[in-house]
Amino acid sequence: MAKCAFLGLGVMGYPMAGHLAAQGHDVTVFNRTSTKAEAWAKAHEGHWAATPRAAVKDADFVMSCVGNDDDLRSVVLGDDGALAGIKPGAVFIDHTTVSAAVTRELHAAALSKGVAFVDAPVSGGQAGAENGVLSIMCGGDQAAFDAALPVMSAFGRTVKRLGESGAGQLTKMVNQICIAGLMQGLSEALHFAEKAGLDGRAVIEVIQGGAAGSWQMVNRHETMLDDQFDHGFAVDWMRKDLGICLATAEENGASLPGTALIDQYYKDVQNMGGGRWDTSSLIKRLRALDGSD
Repeated sequence: MAKCAFLGLGVMGYPMAGHLAAQGHDVTVFNRTSTKAEAWAKAHEGHWAATPRAAVKDADFVMSCVGNDDDLRSVVLGDDGALAGIKPGAVFIDHTTVSAAVTRELHAAALSKGVAFVDAPVSGGQAGAENGVLSIMCGGDQAAFDAALPVMSAFGRTVKRLGESGAGQLTKMVNQICIAGLMQGLSEALHFAEKAGLDGRAVIEVIQGGAAGSWQMVNRHETMLDDQFDHGFAVDWMRKDLGICLATAEENGASLPGTALIDQYYKDVQNMGGGRWDTSSLIKRLRALDGSD
């Protein structure tokens, strides 16, 4: 079993670190709110540290799952950052969804310390993290990925390397572009069914096994019909991710007109007070437009 450090104990990181401990790894955690790190250590018979630098001492694998580019830099760089305390030969695995640019920046910084770096954003949401069945899309050196694979398998069901540094983040952008389109399509479909006087649940029962079916349809249609959005991946985080997608598209020349439009729809949801609502709340925007909400 490996000595691991996990930096960031949000709704994803907390259970991911728990799966590592459950598989027998020696885990030390760091979180900006130290009371949460203390609580995790008590619940999982692990350890906690007051700084990233202290957390990674002697670790073979260091994992991070924080909020954005700036959050990631704050736990990796600086006097108290992970790279100030990590040992040469360790593997740093970043599960945060960030830009490919910051990934390549930190990959280079890690290599200068003799540390391998794998960008490994995840998909599957809080439920996937809690159940240990995340999809993990990775970029980085093949040897680093091979070393990290057994550790990531503690909470990942599908773990795949897509290319060199940054490829994992670019693949996560593809994932988010797909989800945005799927959520808007599902919202419009369910809203149409409501206006047509159809039983939405019966409609989904018929179509979910056909060409229109998706994970979002199976797992979100009931809560959407019930107007419940206090779960899942928040609109604020989706807008952060779509911002990364759109900025990267400007750089590589990709045309994302639908994604740009849906990003603005999510802005409308934020203006409705729904920044912390699940991404399926796009249907509330449609209901508000016709006065049915």
